[in-house]
Amino acid sequence: MKRPDKKNIVIFASGSGSNAQRLLEYFEHHPEIRVAALFSNNPKAYALKRAETYHVPALLFSREEFLHTDKVLQQIQQFNPDLIVLAGFLWLVPKNLLQAFPNRIINIHPALLPQYGGKGMHGMHVHTAVVEAGEKESGITIHYINEEYDKGAFIRQERCPVLPTDTPEDLAARVLQLEHQYLPLVVEQLIKEQDQPDKED
Repeated sequence: MKRPDKKNIVIFASGSGSNAQRLLEYFEHHPEIRVAALFSNNPKAYALKRAETYHVPALLFSREEFLHTDKVLQQIQQFNPDLIVLAGFLWLVPKNLLQAFPNRIINIHPALLPQYGGKGMHGMHVHTAVVEAGEKESGITIHYINEEYDKGAFIRQERCPVLPTDTPEDLAARVLQLEHQYLPLVVEQLIKEQDQPDKED
């Protein structure tokens, strides 16, 4: 059977998109995997410009289109994604997307779930809460998504220390290094695993 030329990643981002940038860089010349498109709900998201720099289609959508129509689903399907990566995307994903791409939508969260997750817990809100709680460590959680914020099955967690002198900004920088290091590796691993036959078969 003829193999398709490359596997496709679709990225969703709401803001600056540094994780999107990392994925665009990592897979730009990858022999088997490419970033096929980037979607955003924010017309001011710098992530859109990052995609354009890499000549990757950048698509914008409204809350109405995302939550109450199949327009975004149909647009995604045109890119035939093997994996959808939420890289700083702030909206809850609707049921039509979850059903269309079961176990193929993942998120990266800047803390060690199940703590410091849920609605409103993103970006500096997370790091401020971790520092104010006096935690000794933080990190990242890469997980599948479901119908609740930050409740999907974990794929990988990586940890870093929280120092007594840390500001939320200090911790954010340390966590971001983990995100940039591990997100491309996990994406690559998940897509390669899709090609492996089920061991129970």
